[in-house]
Formats: sequence, C-alpha cells, structure tokens
Amino acid sequence: MVEIRWHGRGGQGAVTSVEMLALAAIEEGKFAQGFPSFGPERRGAPVVAFNRIDNKQIKVRSGIYKPDVVVVLDPSLIGLVNVTDGLKDDGILVVNTTKSPDEVKKEMKFPGLVATVDAAKIAREELGVPITNTTMLGAVMKATHLVKMESAESPLKERFGRLAPRNIKAMARAYDELKIAKAA
Repeated sequence: MVEIRWHGRGGQGAVTSVEMLALAAIEEGKFAQGFPSFGPERRGAPVVAFNRIDNKQIKVRSGIYKPDVVVVLDPSLIGLVNVTDGLKDDGILVVNTTKSPDEVKKEMKFPGLVATVDAAKIAREELGVPITNTTMLGAVMKATHLVKMESAESPLKERFGRLAPRNIKAMARAYDELKIAKAA
C-alpha cells in the first residue's frame, strides 16, 4: 500500500487532486482512498489531504502518519508547516517550486527522492489561474508511477467538463516537466 499526504492551501485544489488520483487508481482496477483532513480551514489557510492506493482491498480507516509520498502544492508552506513530518526516509517529496530538486533536497535535508515542477507557472499558462491541482496530479503520477496519466482523463473530464482538455494538458505538461533528484 502506498500512502500519500498532500499539503496545500484552501482553494488550491488539494482535495480535488486527492479525489482525481483515487478515481484514476480505481479506473485501473486498484483500490484507493482519498480524504481530506478538515478543521477550521478557509481559503488560503493550510490544508492537508490524503490518498491510499493498493492492489488489494484497503481496510485501514485512520489518518496517515508515515506517508510514502508527500506532495506540496504551495512552496510557501515549507517552513510554515513541517511537510516532511513522518515521511519515510526512502519516500518521495514532490514540490511545486521554481527550485531544482537538488536545492530542495539540500534545504529540506531529506534523504529520499525529491521531485520538483513549476506547477504554478504551468497552471497560469494552461488554465489562466495558479490553481495547481491538476498540474501536481501529473507530477505525482510521474514521480510515483502509481497510475497512468490516461487513467486520470475520464475523472478529469467528468469533474471539469468543458475545461477538462486544458486541465489534461496542464497535467501532461507537469508530468513532462518534472525534475527528479534521486535518493541519497
């Protein structure tokens, strides 16, 4: 089972990303969970959401405390929130940033795999807004190889309707533009 924790801000689409990844995994015949952690969040406040993906039924119904993957939709959260808390040493950290994976790896002192993409730039260029949910979805798919991009197309079409082609393009660009620094 792979457990993923997503860090974002209210209104950036972390919860939508979690839902789309879970639906893409289900599209492939896998078992998946996607759920947010809600408190008194409001637009702009830090939010956390989670995924579990496995090839067999998932019976766990608790929060995720030792994720295999951490995804950061908003780089301003680094330092504000301990985004690597509990992340396994051999885990994967995927960050929306203009920095290189090596810069983030050094800054975060994280020994695992670090992947970066300028998801905000891609979102602005493809969607006209800096909402990074579908861009980061593409980045996570490439960094983890958990699901194929094609498996996300149907859920994105259902969710975004006429805006789906732009979201699919943003997802594909992030997949292609992801930079990875291997684990130490």
